[in-house]
Amino acid sequence: MGDAVELKVPAAAAGSRLDAWLAEAIGERSRAAAQRMIDAGHVRVDGKARPKSYRLSGGEQVSADVTEPRLPRAPIAADFQIVWEDEAMLAVDKPAGVVVHPAPGHRRETLVEALADRAHGSFVPLVVHRLDRDTSGLMLVAKSQTAQTALRELIRRREVEREYLALVRGRLESPAGTIEMPLGRDRRRRTRMSSRTDKPRAARTHFEVERELEGFTLVRARLETGRTHQIRAHFAAIGNPVCGDPEYGGRGLLGLDRQFLHSARLAFTHPETGERIELRSPLPAELTAALAAAGG
Repeated sequence: MGDAVELKVPAAAAGSRLDAWLAEAIGERSRAAAQRMIDAGHVRVDGKARPKSYRLSGGEQVSADVTEPRLPRAPIAADFQIVWEDEAMLAVDKPAGVVVHPAPGHRRETLVEALADRAHGSFVPLVVHRLDRDTSGLMLVAKSQTAQTALRELIRRREVEREYLALVRGRLESPAGTIEMPLGRDRRRRTRMSSRTDKPRAARTHFEVERELEGFTLVRARLETGRTHQIRAHFAAIGNPVCGDPEYGGRGLLGLDRQFLHSARLAFTHPETGERIELRSPLPAELTAALAAAGG
């Protein structure tokens, strides 16, 4: 196999389907991507090929080639900046427009591919939490399954502070609050997440108003859960869509061709060293310009 990663199935995963567990274990890839890997023979459970529907019992050793077959891609490399790194993990400042994982139809280099190229085989990058293509800012990447599991446990225990800056349309009813609304794939519009879903999952976003502008509000949002499109879907649900967001009602606002959503701060206690890590990312130029255009 190519870029192989060795994974041990935790006892808590007993009864899970192989494809569903693998998609989560290798960094929030889609279940379809995990199924393609299994169907292509790139996954072994205790040394044996198993079908994607195989039920795990816990304790198995899974070997997976995480390099999916690549489509010919444009000669434009994924742009990113590593803002902090040690032997266990790293933090990336991702620009808008960069996709995190390979996907059918995407022909540019992805962040995971770029990180793997940079690593020269020294580690397989494992995403801890993912950003949408057109969301910029900070995200964590582990260099081993042990580090990935430890960081995800910190997130599960709400011990990783993930703060975003978002410019939304209109004014909010209060200067601070919590949006608590379950989310899942919308029954009618499958590209959207909403409460109109057959598979709701609890979702909670805390926010504070940073600045009130004429017709817009700059907010600092903090994730307690990390559902797909959570901040975008939550603010749209209360009537304040994120500016520039084509999916949730903010298309074209302030001339933006991307959503005004930026992962601005990450803070956590390193699970191995105990060091307190706090990272910040300034607004990129196109969001700074949009904020100025809004009177900020």
